[in-house]
Amino acid sequence: MTNAIYLTTTEPFSGKSIFALGLVNLLASKTDKIGYLKPIVAGSKKEKDRRLELIAKQFSLHQTYEEMYVFTRKKAIKEINKGNETYLIDTIIERFKELQECCDFTVVEGTDFLGVGTNVEFDGNISIAKNLGIPAAIIMNCSGKSLVEIVDQAVATANGFLNKGVQVLTLVANKVEGGKEEEIAKRLKAALPEEILITTIPMHVELSNPTMDEIRESLGANILFGQSLLTNRVDHSIVGAMQLHNFLNRLKNNTLVVTPGDRGDLIIGALQANISRSFGKVAGLILTGGMHPEPSIVKLIEGLETILPVLQVDEGTFAVVTKVNQIRARISPDDKEKISLAIRLFDTWVDEEALAEKIVAFHTETLTPRMFQYQLVKRAKEHKKHIVLPEGEDDRILIAADALIRQNVVDLTILGIRENIETAIKRLNLSLDMEKVRIENPATSQRFEGYAQTLFELRKAKGLTIEMARELMHDVSYFGTMMVFKGEADGMVSGAVHTTQHTIRPALQFVKTKPGVSTVSSVFFMCLPNRVSVFGDCAVVPNPTSEQLADIAISSAESAKMLGIDPKIAMLSYSSGSSGEGEDVEKVRKATELVRERRPDLKVEGPIQYDAAVDLEVGKKKMPNSEVAGQASVLIFPDLNTGNNTYKAVQRETGAIAIGPMLQGLNKPVNDLSRGCTVADVFNTVVITAIQAQQAKI
Repeated sequence: MTNAIYLTTTEPFSGKSIFALGLVNLLASKTDKIGYLKPIVAGSKKEKDRRLELIAKQFSLHQTYEEMYVFTRKKAIKEINKGNETYLIDTIIERFKELQECCDFTVVEGTDFLGVGTNVEFDGNISIAKNLGIPAAIIMNCSGKSLVEIVDQAVATANGFLNKGVQVLTLVANKVEGGKEEEIAKRLKAALPEEILITTIPMHVELSNPTMDEIRESLGANILFGQSLLTNRVDHSIVGAMQLHNFLNRLKNNTLVVTPGDRGDLIIGALQANISRSFGKVAGLILTGGMHPEPSIVKLIEGLETILPVLQVDEGTFAVVTKVNQIRARISPDDKEKISLAIRLFDTWVDEEALAEKIVAFHTETLTPRMFQYQLVKRAKEHKKHIVLPEGEDDRILIAADALIRQNVVDLTILGIRENIETAIKRLNLSLDMEKVRIENPATSQRFEGYAQTLFELRKAKGLTIEMARELMHDVSYFGTMMVFKGEADGMVSGAVHTTQHTIRPALQFVKTKPGVSTVSSVFFMCLPNRVSVFGDCAVVPNPTSEQLADIAISSAESAKMLGIDPKIAMLSYSSGSSGEGEDVEKVRKATELVRERRPDLKVEGPIQYDAAVDLEVGKKKMPNSEVAGQASVLIFPDLNTGNNTYKAVQRETGAIAIGPMLQGLNKPVNDLSRGCTVADVFNTVVITAIQAQQAKI
């Protein structure tokens, strides 16, 4: 089996980025040591190759930009003209071998058919792939081609490689007309050797149409306003040369308005339409003729909370529209929406298992953060769950919800006032599909009275009245938790606005703990550079007893196993083994004994110091006969003070990603966020909540 692949296309703009992003994302789930090499780049040393920047940034590759290419096009042509093709190929091979030696898998990207003859570049790609001794993946552009043309080009291209001794692993028919995927795949399979994996990917408008930033760059336009929104996609363009009421009737979603800079009425109309719920999103404006808006118009724009991208050019209106219609879309390193869509298209249409069998067969003991996060999202997608987010008017929640829905990870209910949420979505420039999420206001919900009655029945023995139950049910934490309790949601994530106690109190009152578990605790999944460790408890139990520590350790081991981590438990203390004495050490020693009694199947060591738990050399010196020392994956802290400070210190000093806290021990998953959480924290916590919900159904 191979540990490298050569990506090549049949012509410019074939959509190589979709396959490159999807392939590297697939590989990232298996190893962290991925190399990416483009032997010849189109630009100069100062003008960086966009796809190399895209791949490097998206996957945090351990390569500098200079290490990702060998020659610029200008330098390569110069060497060819001097008759130095041998030097060219030898240098490429040398660089490839250097990369191959330090990486588990290397992706090599061919040239882009820009600037020289197509035949020259086609032969050059074959020559490089042959001399590197690696198989090819061919990406075809099927846009605007008939079925016969697609098959003929596929056969000719594949034979071009096969006849020169280059194996073709897969042929990807990209930008296929929707609805014809199966027919084209069937014809290609009949026409090509059976060992070639055939994939068809349909045309997708969101990847085919340019962004405002791509238009700005192509036109060399000046940015007047809205620089932060240049990722807006342009699906339509219109000339603003009519009266305002006629202009508004022609606005569609994601429309670019091209109008002279002195048409203040149309500028204001476009801005107002963008913030109105009666019109779709306006992508941006281009002001032509070298004219700037009047000072009063500029003042008005500067005072708006939501500002569209506004560009200015010297050329006339119709010349600009002609150029805009000729601009080709690309995927930039900062366009998270396009990147997410490209990876999703790959996941949907490419048979990843069949491809993986053809290109790579290796295993690694290392569980890197990227591998861990990829596997989490993949697990969550396998059996989608319904998660409720009570804090729907917090920007972080909405941004994370947008990403979760776009990646099709979970189903969501967001609690809050619909009008406020819709306004925030527009202000944040999100593409959250309101048809795919449920927005619910507890105060006006049809569930409200039934929920209040249920809470009353559950808590009346504790002195709760029906009036008190109704009052509590206005609280989003109680309402969201009741959704989970009644099975109308599979899990809840809250805490971006509310305290931990406010978030988990309802769950403790009526969701209750699992049978055999008396302690609700929490864990963080600490994504360190080369491993993922489980830290518990760092958020819930202030000063646990030995019995509670044993509960926390067992629950944490189960949480680790649930997410694919082999649990080796270290019961942390300030001494290792029998070297220390004192009340705190004895508490940990007793907890360790309880874990061994209750779960003899688990590997556990304690008391043990942190360095002896995680450093193999230190572990061998301090506890040479231990199965856990130096290899611990689950670290149990003796109290909340130690655990909370340690996880934050590790996070801040190492740059580790801390996913959590994930609550454990409850009958149904309810998870708490920190009030200082990031969008990534929200996203990750929803993902692990969904996985917990999957386990609850088993």
